[in-house]
Parts: sequence; structure tokens; C-alpha cells
Amino acid sequence: MLSLLVFFPLVVAAVLALARRMPPRVATGAWVGAAILETALTLVVVLGGSGAGTGAAGTGKDLAWEERIAWMPGVGASYHVGVDGLSTPLLLLTAVTFLACALWSLRDPDRPRQLAALFLFLQSVTVGTFVAQDLILFFIFFDLSIVGMYFVIAGWGHGDRRRSALRFFLYTFLGSLALLLGFIALYLGASPRTFDIPELIRAGSLAATPGLAIAALVAIVIGLAIKTPTIPFHTWLPPAHTDAPTTGSVVLAALLLKLGTYGFVRVAMPLLPEAWRALAPVVVAIGIVSVLLGALLALAQTNVKRMIAYTSINHMGYVVLAVGAAGLAGTDAVAARLAITGAVVQMVSHGLITGALFFLAGALRDRGGSYELGDYGGLAAVAPRYSAMFAVAAFASLGIPGLSGFIAEFQIFAGSIGAAGVVAVALPGILITAALFLRAIQRLLTGEVAGRAQGFTDLGRRETAVVGGLLVLSLLIGVLPGPLLALIEPASAQLAALLGGS
Repeated sequence: MLSLLVFFPLVVAAVLALARRMPPRVATGAWVGAAILETALTLVVVLGGSGAGTGAAGTGKDLAWEERIAWMPGVGASYHVGVDGLSTPLLLLTAVTFLACALWSLRDPDRPRQLAALFLFLQSVTVGTFVAQDLILFFIFFDLSIVGMYFVIAGWGHGDRRRSALRFFLYTFLGSLALLLGFIALYLGASPRTFDIPELIRAGSLAATPGLAIAALVAIVIGLAIKTPTIPFHTWLPPAHTDAPTTGSVVLAALLLKLGTYGFVRVAMPLLPEAWRALAPVVVAIGIVSVLLGALLALAQTNVKRMIAYTSINHMGYVVLAVGAAGLAGTDAVAARLAITGAVVQMVSHGLITGALFFLAGALRDRGGSYELGDYGGLAAVAPRYSAMFAVAAFASLGIPGLSGFIAEFQIFAGSIGAAGVVAVALPGILITAALFLRAIQRLLTGEVAGRAQGFTDLGRRETAVVGGLLVLSLLIGVLPGPLLALIEPASAQLAALLGGS
């Protein structure tokens, strides 16, 4: 089942890439159809028994939908896939995000067949990363996502797109090399040598050599931090977002950044728990700096898209903060579980909310030809649907109760402050985020109709359905978080117990 989930989009992508005479409408229709079917398959995986993560974060037992085939037995690498409560929420996010992108691109006239093939390829490697239970398999899918996004930015972006794409590729590929070094160290420290994640967890790789374990963890953390990205590895992100096409920015923010944060809970924490506890103060410090500086940098922007890009650094900083605090919790398994659960909920929440914000930023450029706040004014009078959705997305991003951002941030701070009180210094990040979004709402939506707002057309039905769908999901999580938390918490509890040494 998981192989079907991974390779079905890739097969459709190959057909689209080879069918050069396919009419544009057929290509976009095939993309939408494939995205709908992939969403249905994902729901089957989740509702058919996710295992709720009762083992992968701890002993590797009870992975749901598990498949394992000998691949490179000489080096201990296999095609091993499975899901648990840490991965299934992100699989759902992946399906929803790519379906939204397919619907948004229905009328895109710019090489729709090639764009559809590229996005289906990206969907395949993203799903592959989230289901991989072997380090080499994880690395291959993780690395291929860089290639796909490079071509999206360079081929369909605007502005200085080629320079931004090159910077994105070089930065993130450097991170992949650091990640590979860490994986090789884990392999060499295992007995018997293997790249299988559950086997490495059971064997306690590098437990007898703490110095080498910390060195391996540093390499892995650097590789994941560049992908996330955290401060000071963030400089590739704003230009990549600014010059990427709308759907490229959505996938980059909603999913590709999550490959980094997911790597913390899937690889770094469970495979090297003792080293993680030792390095946790540094991880917490990086998270705090990313939360505060990311918000301040966003506040300084006049370009809407760059502003949203910097808020991603802020929001991913909360995830880093939470996973670091879980390492400081010691025997307080409740605090660690809360922090880890909050981190996973934040990944899902950020994907939905920031995806909606980037769609709205794209609509701004499509209609007004600019991302600059100063070029608009009074949009509420001429585009009420656009204005209402921008306001809801902005309030969701700053963590207003009733929306998913509040559920995530509440659990993150409840667990993190319980584990390490110093985490409270990151709380002003919420206030700064509120200030920057309120400023954007005032400049874009209120006042007299001015500048490029004159003649601005409101969102159409398709655009309203795409953005509204993401915001409705955020609302559902905010009002009824129980099903999502029930999916995540057993896996979080297993990981918390592993970090606590039990």
C-alpha cells in the first residue's frame, strides 16, 4: 500500500513527461485526478490503521502498512517503509497540499504538462521521505526533493529566479552532504552494520562511544537545520520564496521545510538519545534565536512574500525549540510528550496556514503585479473575500485560539517550559508576530482604496475553495484537535520514554 502511495505519482509524472502531444487541459486534469486519488489512498492508510506510532519511535515494532525488501544487503540497506503517528499527519498534509496546488494551477498557461509532471515527482519523493524506515532510502528521497524544487524555481519562478534556485540548491545540497556523513557514522557504529532505522534504535548505535555519537549528531543536526531552516542557516529561504512561483512557495513552505523538522523526530532523537540530551541546550538556544529573530526580520519586511518567508523561520523555530526541550525533560515524560506532540502539530498547522498565505500572496501578484505592502490599500472595499481570508490566515498564523496555531503553540510552550523554564524567553515572538500581521492587515486591507488596489478583482470560486479549504482544516484542528492528537500522542510518548532512558 505504501509503495503505491509513493510510486503512483511518479508513474503519472513519467507518463506526463513523455506524452509531449498531450493537450494542456488533459495534463492538468490528469494532475488533479492523480492528486485526488493520492488523497484517497492516504485516507485509506490513515483510517485503515496507522498504528498510531506505538513502536517506531521507540523499538521499531508495530509499524503500520510495513514493507521490507532486500535492496543492498551487502551494506545493510533495504527498501523498508512503514508509518506511525509521527508520519501519518504529514502524509495527510502532503496529500492536501499537492491537491490544493493542482487545483490552483488548473488555468496556468505556462507549460502545464511539464509543471504537473514536476509536482507529481515532488509529491512522490516527499511521501517517500515520510514513510522511509531506512537511512539510505530516507536520504535518497530527501535529496531528490532538492532537485525537484530547483527546477520549479528556475523554470517557473520570476525575478532573479535562476540565482535564487542555485542558492537554494547549493545550500540544501551542502546540508544533505552533512546528513550523509552522520548516517555513515551511525552505520559504522552499529553492530551488525545496518542502515535500518528500527534496528539501529534497538541496537543503540554509537551508545558506547559518546564522543563519536555527538559528532554524528552534530552532522545530522546541521543537515536538518539547513533544510528547516534555522538561524543561521536561513539565508537561502527568503530569495527562494520571493522568486518561486506561487505553488512552488506553497510546497516549499508547507512540506519541504518539514522534511528537516521531521528528520529530528524520526532520525536524530530516537537514534542518538544520549547525544541528543547532551546537545539539547544548544538546540533550544537555536530554537529561541530562530523564533525571536525570525519574527523581527519578518517585521522589517515591506514585501508580503518575504514577510511570510521569515515567519516560516519563526514558526519552524518553535518546532526546534520543542524537540530541544524534550531532550532537557529528563524523567519528566509528560513534558517531553507534550513538547513532541506540539512540534508535530505545529508542522501540520504551519503547512496549512502558510500554504494559504502564500496562495494569497500569489493572488496579490497575479492581480496587482507586486508583493509590496505600500503598493496597495483598502482591499477590503474591493475584494472582500480576499480580505476576509487574508485576515483569518494572519490570525491563524499568530496563534489565535480556535485555530490550529493555538493548539500547536500551547502544547509546545506547556511542554517546553515544563522541561526548561528558560524557554519562556521565546514568548515575545508571538507578540512580534501579532504586530507584523496586524500591520500587514492595516496596510493592505483598510483605509482608502489606493495604488494597485484600484481595479483589484476578488478571488474566484476555485481560488476561494483552495484557500478556504486549507483554513477550514486549520479551524477543525483548532476546534476539534482530539483526532489529530490521538494519532500523534502514542508515538510522542514512545519517543519521550526513549529520551528519558526508559
